[in-house]
Amino acid sequence: MHRNDNVIRCAAGSAGPKLDAAEPAGVRMRSMEQGTVAMKQSEVSTIDSQALRYALGRFASGITVISGMVDNMPTGFTCQSFYSVSLNPPLVSFCVMKTSKSWPGIRLSRRFTVNVLAEEQQAVSDAFAKSGSEKGKHVDWATDQGGKAVIAKTLMWLDCSLHSEHELGDHFMIIGKVEEMSPVDWDRQRNPLIYFRGQYRQLLGDNA
Repeated sequence: MHRNDNVIRCAAGSAGPKLDAAEPAGVRMRSMEQGTVAMKQSEVSTIDSQALRYALGRFASGITVISGMVDNMPTGFTCQSFYSVSLNPPLVSFCVMKTSKSWPGIRLSRRFTVNVLAEEQQAVSDAFAKSGSEKGKHVDWATDQGGKAVIAKTLMWLDCSLHSEHELGDHFMIIGKVEEMSPVDWDRQRNPLIYFRGQYRQLLGDNA
């Protein structure tokens, strides 16, 4: 698994973090032990996972497909948890289940594309929500995109390099650096595909 290159590690045999010489060793040890216990206790929760899933379903979101090239073939998976991290440098993030069968292959290339789906692309979302090596077989892929796994007729796409990956609970949180993006006239005034309370939704009224 790729890790954040900016994380500072204490190598075996090194001096380790500098401690305050004025603090008694016994106090330092108790403090470190208490900190370890506190960290373990923070991982224990009384929140019911199904109730939490129900509550989070009240947050409306767009739908993306995270895609990449594996063995010269496009693949990917449907993802709701996508968001902007930073404009300068240009960073975005998404989360993926540790059990994902699609992400390991994409991870190896250290490159991925975020495809933001339009309201007419519910079938695309459903296709990439399934398991299997041929789920992108009947998807309309954009041509002349320099070998990137770009889905046609989306709202927009971002081609990213893998910046860092973090293991958090039952997911990996991925940070990507945007290297290229769709042109401003790509979406042709399409509306987004929205997911809310366990169902696909559409915006009402005129196009934005």
